[in-house]
Amino acid sequence: MDKPVIDVIIPAYNEEQSIGRVIGDIPAGYVREVIVCDNGSEDNTAQVARESGATVVFEGRPGYGYACLKGMEYLTKKEHMPDIVVFLDGDYADYPEEVPKVVRPILEEGVDMVIGSRPLGHPQPGSLTPPQVFGNWLATTLIRVFYRVRFTDLGPFRAIRYDKLVELEMEDKTYGWTVEMQVKAAKKGMATAEVPVRYRPRIGVSKVSGTVKGTFLAGYKILWTIFKYI
Repeated sequence: MDKPVIDVIIPAYNEEQSIGRVIGDIPAGYVREVIVCDNGSEDNTAQVARESGATVVFEGRPGYGYACLKGMEYLTKKEHMPDIVVFLDGDYADYPEEVPKVVRPILEEGVDMVIGSRPLGHPQPGSLTPPQVFGNWLATTLIRVFYRVRFTDLGPFRAIRYDKLVELEMEDKTYGWTVEMQVKAAKKGMATAEVPVRYRPRIGVSKVSGTVKGTFLAGYKILWTIFKYI
């Protein structure tokens, strides 16, 4: 792929303390546009993102998937579609400077989708909670059993060819977004890969793993999504 057009989608809710650092650490000149999808933030996330050089779109309906879908909707209005889309969280737990590392298998190996694997990258102590570790293990084990594709993570840091992303016809509005992408790619026989990525404790409190309710709902939705597409 010669000089690919790469866009980054960052769903964000109340991430004013971290979003500027995330945007600032994306390698300059490597991506065409950074799209921050403000998911109804009650702080200055949108202002900080815009001042940091990102395009900001708004999605008032709460839900990780809703925010990602809003970013995809924005891309459909571009005169020229991207070749590759990178998804990245806005909490600064990932290392945005690793975007080229996550994209590389698409450029050099003909892969359709790449997952940035936190377990393979040896996350910092405390960056993943015990329920997250167990949930990742259970979900990826079920995907291997039912879909015959091996993953080690459902991590949010990922890259995918734009045409393949469109082909997946993503639907999930909330916690099942990442696993939906992976099981649909498996069902369609897309070429997937994982690369180890670093991971650190996020800035602020997680809206999912930081609460008992969020952890339960996320776990339920992930398992429901895995069985839905069998």
